[in-house]
Amino acid sequence: MPTTTQFVVSGQSKPGVLAEVAAVLGAAGVNIKAFSAPEVTGPGKLRLIVADVDAARIALRKSKIKFREETALILSLENKPGALRQVADSLTRARINVKCGYCTPSREGKRAIVVLTVSNTTKALGVLRTHSLDEF
Repeated sequence: MPTTTQFVVSGQSKPGVLAEVAAVLGAAGVNIKAFSAPEVTGPGKLRLIVADVDAARIALRKSKIKFREETALILSLENKPGALRQVADSLTRARINVKCGYCTPSREGKRAIVVLTVSNTTKALGVLRTHSLDEF
C-alpha cells in the first residue's frame, strides 16, 4: 500500500485561496492529483496530493504560502458498495482513528482511490496490507 506526502494549507476559508495555491503549483509545473477543501466558516484546511512533492514544497515556500506536511495512505478499492466499510471496520478493530479522508473514482471507474490520514500510520499499514491496492 503506498503512502504519500500530503500538503495541508491552513488559513481563512475565503474566495481565492484554492485559486492562489493552484496558480502557484501550476506555474511551477506541479500537477495536483487530489485535493480536499471541506466547507467551513472561518479557519479551514486545504489538503493536496501532488505529482512532484519537492517542486511543490519549493513553490509554496517561495510564494510564502504556509503549509505543513503529513503522511497519507493511498488505497485503491473496488468501486462497489461496502468496500470502504471493510477498510473502516479494519481500522476500527485496530483502534485507529481516521483523521481525514476523501476519495474519487479512478479514471476507468472500476476502482475508488481513497486518501486517508490516520492516528497511527505504521499500524494502519499493517492492518490494511491484506487489501488489494493499485498505484495512485
